[in-house]
Amino acid sequence: MKLFVCQACRNVLYFENRACERCGHRVAFLPERETMSAIELDGEADGEGDGKGDGKAWAALADKGKGRMLCRNAEYDACNWLTDVGDSTGYCRACRHNGIVPDLSDHVQLAGWRELEVAKHRLFYSLIRWKLPLQTRQDNPEHGLIFNFLADDPNSGERIMTGHDNGLITIALTETDEIERERRRLEMGEPYRTLLGHFRHEVGHYFWDVLVHDGDKLDECRAVFGDDSVDYGQALQRHYAEGAPADWQQNYVSAYATMHPWEDFAETWAHYLHIVDTLEMASEFGMEVRPRVDRDGELSTRIRFNPYEARDVQTIVDAWLPFTFAMNSVNRAMGMRDLYPFILSPAVVAKLDFIHGLVRGSAKAKAP
Repeated sequence: MKLFVCQACRNVLYFENRACERCGHRVAFLPERETMSAIELDGEADGEGDGKGDGKAWAALADKGKGRMLCRNAEYDACNWLTDVGDSTGYCRACRHNGIVPDLSDHVQLAGWRELEVAKHRLFYSLIRWKLPLQTRQDNPEHGLIFNFLADDPNSGERIMTGHDNGLITIALTETDEIERERRRLEMGEPYRTLLGHFRHEVGHYFWDVLVHDGDKLDECRAVFGDDSVDYGQALQRHYAEGAPADWQQNYVSAYATMHPWEDFAETWAHYLHIVDTLEMASEFGMEVRPRVDRDGELSTRIRFNPYEARDVQTIVDAWLPFTFAMNSVNRAMGMRDLYPFILSPAVVAKLDFIHGLVRGSAKAKAP
């Protein structure tokens, strides 16, 4: 994630800001420029409404563009993006992929949905930065990317499970309950469980379909991740009955990745997104790790590159390992869990390299 500034006063902005905390300017994200912008009401355009995505026209200070509209979900304080120029849907690039949302008349479900949207928009920041192919269900009714945010039914007792099915990603609203999410993390023996992690993992399944299966990369992928034709249902039952192999860390980024090659791919994809987006943030802060006790330089790094443009995965890994060792140590000093409680073995790095090649290949194919 980049650091952003308010064009009106140069104050630093968070990606989630709705207004500049110094000068009070309303701010919004311009997806085509991949930046936050201070915005002002466009006096030259007609529009009715309260300025929250229901008709007001805005001028963006970042590119001097006028007649811009806030996403319709800004009305619910669930989105701070501008729609594309000429858009007719009323929704931004991220929210056009929404299918079912929770009951917004229920304040608890509304609050949960807002949390989900924060994670979803961070996901789309990465997907847009890489120029990955994105189709809505309107673009592709059979396999467009769509998100359903669903709550458990207290009457029937039905529990919603997070998952992916042919472009449809279901996210359980229950995951926004921190206590319940922590309970599930402990129950499943996971070192890490977040809303953003769910989004990054599930979209990995979607891009396996798009970039591997439909991209004629199946044989190459199987050579790295294994034969995905093995029965998924049986693999699932075996995983929950027997657990992961004792030596799983030698070849997999997580215990869950051992369940089936599809899950291995999705887990590795998610970690690639974790690593690249976090390193971009570290680069924006000009972070440098140089421990006094590191005489050989193995734990030192200067993060002065854009990981979204890194030519090889080794450059990313060489920066990531010292950075996370430092951040894990800082977290432990605060009595907190490690920021990144995972091991990147040579086999996992090879899998990350495959993901890196997929992403870069897709970006090159889309470049003008």
